[in-house]
Amino acid sequence: MIELEGVPELIDPVMVAAFEGWNDAGDAASTAVAHLEREWKGEVFAALDAEDYYDFQVNRPTVWMDGGVRKITWPTTRLSVVRVGGEKPRDLVLVRGIEPSMRWRSFCNELLGFAHELGVELVVILGALLGDTPHTRPVPISGTTSDADLARRMDLEETKYEGPTGIVGVLQEACTHAGVPAVSLWAAVPHYVSQPPNPKATLALLNRLEDLIDVRIPLGELPEDARAWQVGVDQLAAEDSEVAEYVQTLEEARDTAELPEASGEAIAREFERYLRRRDGGDGPPYLRDNPGERSRPPKPSTDDDDSSEN
Repeated sequence: MIELEGVPELIDPVMVAAFEGWNDAGDAASTAVAHLEREWKGEVFAALDAEDYYDFQVNRPTVWMDGGVRKITWPTTRLSVVRVGGEKPRDLVLVRGIEPSMRWRSFCNELLGFAHELGVELVVILGALLGDTPHTRPVPISGTTSDADLARRMDLEETKYEGPTGIVGVLQEACTHAGVPAVSLWAAVPHYVSQPPNPKATLALLNRLEDLIDVRIPLGELPEDARAWQVGVDQLAAEDSEVAEYVQTLEEARDTAELPEASGEAIAREFERYLRRRDGGDGPPYLRDNPGERSRPPKPSTDDDDSSEN
């Protein structure tokens, strides 16, 4: 059993996780969680043992100087907690680390152990992938879950993906098997400009997260960074006629695909989102249909053979 000392009782806690590596194109997802930690001054209260999950020849430790003393920082996954103020305060448990090299089922069970002890009501996992999307258009964000009822209540897609998966997919399925509501938010990053950072994708993830969990996220300089990033990519594309032509092809395909979205229903959804942000919302969407149901999720199995893989 995980024993947590010094962590206060949390209010309607949501766990938000992101992992560097295969699931993090342009570092968009891990940067989003880092932004939340920085803006809300997250306090780290736990870290997973690096020896259990990381191959140090793949993710090497770093050496640094602290007042003339050499110290080593080991690659790991850390948990911090932040309290979001306002009329309806709530807590976020932030998980930020590196995709583990080994023992993924044990890794997920350990994170779920923290979720159980903290009374986490929802797990949101952020990811980013490379896609055929133009940098000049809004970043596509897809929200998926394995729970059909949760998909209906939160207006998400029920995932039907089959194929190779990363720690985001494995953790989501582990949550499902443990009875913990879980959602994945994915940003599509243009594959022709995949190098980090990608502040535009990070901003899109945070905006979607804000809508999902009904909190107001301070964005700081991120909108300005996103605009500067797009201007920079515009300039690079303009210098290469083949790239400019390719971007135009992606724009035309994107615009054609999104024509059906220019409907009264889509406009109504956007207006409802505006009103929710302006008025402060009426609670997280996943609890609105059942406002009295705030029971603690069941404690996950600690058996390393638990079937949490996709």
